[in-house]
Amino acid sequence: MQTDSSFTFVLFGGTGDLSMRKILPALFEAHRAGGMLADSGKIVAVARHASDRAEYIQWVNEHVKSHVSKNGVDETAWASFLARIEFINIDLSKAEDFVQLREVIEGLPGIRVFYLATGPSLFVPICRALASVGLNENARIVLEKPLGYDLKSSNAINDAVGEIFNEEQIYRIDHYLGKEPVQNLLALRFGNALFEPLWRREWVESIQITIAEELGVEARGDFYDNTGALRDMVQNHLLQLLSIVAMEPPHSMDSDSVRDEKLRVLRALKPIDPRDIGKVAVRGQYHSGVIRGNAVPAYATEPGVKPDSSTETFVALKVEIENWRWAGVPFFLRTGKRLADRVAEIVVNFRAVPHSALGASALRAGANRLVIRLQPNETIRLYCLAKQPGEGMNLASVHLDLAFDQFFREGQMEAYQRLLLDVINGRLALFVRRDEQEAAWRWVEPILNEWKASIKPPKPYASGTWGPAASSAMLAQHGTCWLEEEN
Repeated sequence: MQTDSSFTFVLFGGTGDLSMRKILPALFEAHRAGGMLADSGKIVAVARHASDRAEYIQWVNEHVKSHVSKNGVDETAWASFLARIEFINIDLSKAEDFVQLREVIEGLPGIRVFYLATGPSLFVPICRALASVGLNENARIVLEKPLGYDLKSSNAINDAVGEIFNEEQIYRIDHYLGKEPVQNLLALRFGNALFEPLWRREWVESIQITIAEELGVEARGDFYDNTGALRDMVQNHLLQLLSIVAMEPPHSMDSDSVRDEKLRVLRALKPIDPRDIGKVAVRGQYHSGVIRGNAVPAYATEPGVKPDSSTETFVALKVEIENWRWAGVPFFLRTGKRLADRVAEIVVNFRAVPHSALGASALRAGANRLVIRLQPNETIRLYCLAKQPGEGMNLASVHLDLAFDQFFREGQMEAYQRLLLDVINGRLALFVRRDEQEAAWRWVEPILNEWKASIKPPKPYASGTWGPAASSAMLAQHGTCWLEEEN
């Protein structure tokens, strides 16, 4: 991914956790790779927790360096990366301070990218302040999630930002869309004739999408208690992954062709009747337990969390898509904190053979399945049945691995690195369009409203388990179960 695109990358929230762990490390990796970032490109960090450039560079050395490469840092590359960085200390709530920002970046080259790694409450004030000093023209704005609290608040932010930036200038980021296996899912489906005939209701029994975390809310108790797993993970990450799994083949990989097909999936999601939410949606909250031999506290005792909180830390859903390809195929979505393992994966369970001359094992559910692992390791694995060595026709499960690290010797690109390069180079395909976001909010809103009005608390589950038993029971009603034995 070579580029000659000169740029000025302005990072609001330059000393925040996201900048420290993801954004600056991703920019460094692109810088170190050579040719991915134009030599003239500059990074301008905006923050209030440093007084000048020297203090900010010291902060970067102390906090960012440890998040870059697992194999150590090339000091020459690191020094040349630091040379790209400028710094300005301004108050983001004061529009008049943005005159200083304009003075700093007016002489810098290339396309201007404004990355808002801040709380959503600052999105609109920052955009308005940029416009007040003429910095919104011919620029790109990157918005982090969460973009709103519900459909109404999301529309309010989009309306306000849309008055300042055109839709083609707005990059709503969802880092799961930049992960290598998600890209390989597109290649697998649309680059091979082998899978497309099978990718439909006639041959697929069910699909599971799981994003599980071992961590709790950490130091974000106050934020999370006002958000919950449905808003934090389902409305964006899980529904975006579902739309890629289920989308029709686009006529090309340009941005609107891909996003048009994703939107059709989101608009085809079967609306959930509030009376049926108890049957197709499970919400849970973690209690104390043990993870990897360490005792961990209950959610209600986490700092910043209300002791009587009814916020969900776990969600499992049964989703249906009302279109010709997927009618009748259940999609099961699951996400949660303090679960038994850290894993993100997509499991496509194919139907059993219609009749087996080889015994009952050929008829069991999940005998043929495709597992796309997003984290912690990124792989694609196809399971099928084969004869065991020896006498008789005894079948056993075997698998084929797509081991990317063996086929491709160069290292895989991290999600944020790919997405930041796409912003700099003006590629929108992996970013969420406004109508996609609205369709996702519109679908989850009945669940949000029902849970808000409910007097029933979330179902408890012990930390270190796979969530409430009701989640497994929901799948059992369809003759299947969650895939939990993979490593």
